[in-house]
Amino acid sequence: MLLKGGPKTQMLQSKYALEKLGVNVTLFDMWHELDNSKADLVHLFGANIGTFHFARELHRANIPFVVSPIFYTRRSHTLVNLVTEADKVLKNLGRGFWTDYGLIRSICEWAKIVLPNTTDEALLVEKGFGISKEKICVVPNGVEERFYHANPAPFQEKYGIKDFILNVGHIGPERKNVFRLIQALKTINHPAVIIGRIEDSDEARRCLSEAKQNPRITIIDYLPNDTDLLASAYAACDTFVLPGQFETPGIAALEAALAGAKIVITKHGGTKDYFGNLAEYVEPESVTDIDRGITAALHK
Repeated sequence: MLLKGGPKTQMLQSKYALEKLGVNVTLFDMWHELDNSKADLVHLFGANIGTFHFARELHRANIPFVVSPIFYTRRSHTLVNLVTEADKVLKNLGRGFWTDYGLIRSICEWAKIVLPNTTDEALLVEKGFGISKEKICVVPNGVEERFYHANPAPFQEKYGIKDFILNVGHIGPERKNVFRLIQALKTINHPAVIIGRIEDSDEARRCLSEAKQNPRITIIDYLPNDTDLLASAYAACDTFVLPGQFETPGIAALEAALAGAKIVITKHGGTKDYFGNLAEYVEPESVTDIDRGITAALHK
């Protein structure tokens, strides 16, 4: 909830969809006890160091749970598997040895079912963490229909700009690759808007400093996902760009696509499951390739 990103949207929309099917869904409250008498099943969003202890206590209390790992790495399945096997050896040597991959593997092992968002993520869970294929079920991320009906006028009226290049996400995390996007925009003579929660970090300051040198770039601080103004921004733009190191698959890109934007997106993380031949795929490490993808989309 602090991050205000895709996982929050995924969680709240899963709750909404399950309730439409008649399932009684309660958001976990850390101040109230959780036991077998109060929960038939817990759905955990995210397999990482932040959710590990919660998952471990659910396992110890015999409370069944499923997990949407929301995890991806561009490292090979073989390397991930080697690290998780080494993690087992370290744990046998004594307490206090931890690896991120070992924590994620444990969460997936304890879960009744593992629910990745893409086939690439499913393969990583299976081959990298050694989770049985029968225990893995890909559940695609959806996108709210309201974005299809988004009206471009409110954003155009507020900011006086339309048919621009748009990026929505966080400004600061290196994985989001905003700095390379800003570099690519230098050579593209077209207005651009970047909307995102600005972190207090050196990377965020580097992004903002670089953006200030380009008068065609407008930076807008975080807009909540449920606001009409964000939907309006999607509808008002020409091309939406999400050039992260990887995406699984990038809910903002789904929202923008439904609102009518052309899509430029990273080729890593399972994005092709969702966008097929309807997007320009780019190599996030290459400013030149991001430039190429954006230029190609603008001319579509």
